[in-house]
Amino acid sequence: MAAIQFLYNEMYRKNYQLKYLYPGRREHRLPVVLSKEEVQKIIQSCNNVKHKAIMATIYSAGLRLSECLNPTIKDIDSQRMLIKISQSKGNKDRYVSISKNLLQLLREYWKTYRTKHYLFEGQKGGTYSSRSVQNIFKDALKKAGVQKDATVHSLRHSYATHLLKSGTDIRIIQVLLGHNHIKTTQIYTQVSKSAVEKLHNPLDDLPIC
Repeated sequence: MAAIQFLYNEMYRKNYQLKYLYPGRREHRLPVVLSKEEVQKIIQSCNNVKHKAIMATIYSAGLRLSECLNPTIKDIDSQRMLIKISQSKGNKDRYVSISKNLLQLLREYWKTYRTKHYLFEGQKGGTYSSRSVQNIFKDALKKAGVQKDATVHSLRHSYATHLLKSGTDIRIIQVLLGHNHIKTTQIYTQVSKSAVEKLHNPLDDLPIC
């Protein structure tokens, strides 16, 4: 199409506009990432232990929202410090790590709510509402005073970025997140500011003031 447009517009001097035939390009936006301090503020701003446990679980295991709501009590392996994520995106099962702090919080939460099947259940049983989780995060973000256009999924992005910044191999992060392709995980190399923060700016060598 570019060749045809060049031929008619430049050689034949015909003003043919063929841009409408070109496929639209997808926008590539970097994900919103929260600092560790911001994540801490968001979790601590949740006064309800269930809300706090949900936020902590999503961040601690780098879960998608649906992956946080589907696990059952039996999927928590406290001996091996793992959570089994069943039939996630792509119909795959995987295990993710669970932190000691999260395990303690989940035990405190369960003593209060005594859920029977799912880890997080609604008032009438069954899986907890994804809309409710989104509202919980929105309120927590406001209470924490975090001025970023973040969503629940930002906790997953933050988990991956923080792992990468701490030196975790990107292929391990790929497995933990359940990505099929390493290219999907590599976006976090663009988000991580470690190398950028350590960069010596050449302007600092020039006495301009």
